[in-house]
Amino acid sequence: MFVYYAHREPRAEGEAVPRPSSPILSADRIADAAIALVDAGKAFGVNALARELGVTPSSLYNHVEGRDAIVELMRGRLAVRAAISVPDGLAWDAVVAYVVRSQRAMFAEHPLVLPLLVGKPVTDVTVLGYYEALAEALLSAGFPDDEVLVIVAVLDAFALGSGLDLSAPPEVWQAEPGSALGRLVAGGEPGQVRADRAFDLGVDLLLASLRARLAGA
Repeated sequence: MFVYYAHREPRAEGEAVPRPSSPILSADRIADAAIALVDAGKAFGVNALARELGVTPSSLYNHVEGRDAIVELMRGRLAVRAAISVPDGLAWDAVVAYVVRSQRAMFAEHPLVLPLLVGKPVTDVTVLGYYEALAEALLSAGFPDDEVLVIVAVLDAFALGSGLDLSAPPEVWQAEPGSALGRLVAGGEPGQVRADRAFDLGVDLLLASLRARLAGA
């Protein structure tokens, strides 16, 4: 992969053009700029990102093959920022809780990035690393091979939905005051308090269901 450097005119005829001490573009800088662009609600694409970085699209192509590759850089960068790395020695259910909680926190920070991520295959090594740890934990616990990927998909859907829930308005339901839902909303907890309680309950329910399924198997 080539690294793009800024060039300036030589100071004198025949004098070599000096290079800066660090490159203008890097994978991390491209990913950070792309995440910021999407977080701001702006149109995302190679040309838009190049303008944001102050370079030409051809400069970006020296680092990435195109839009899909940029999305994958974003996925990996988010995981690195969130420092998702499954600790050694955890029981399988602790691994499940760790991954789901870490993903939810990461997704909640960048809800507008999620539609881009879910539409592309996962190839980033950091992200694959925690999925590998999750798969190994479930297999080691005794879950059958033909169920593990399904369980991972269920956990993914829960983490994604819970992350998006944190970006929802404080009052999600505007129900009629006299209805059952209206009464519950009026006496319920708003915003993040409700979202956090819902997430914690969801984790407990998922783990209880998985433990019961494992015991039954």
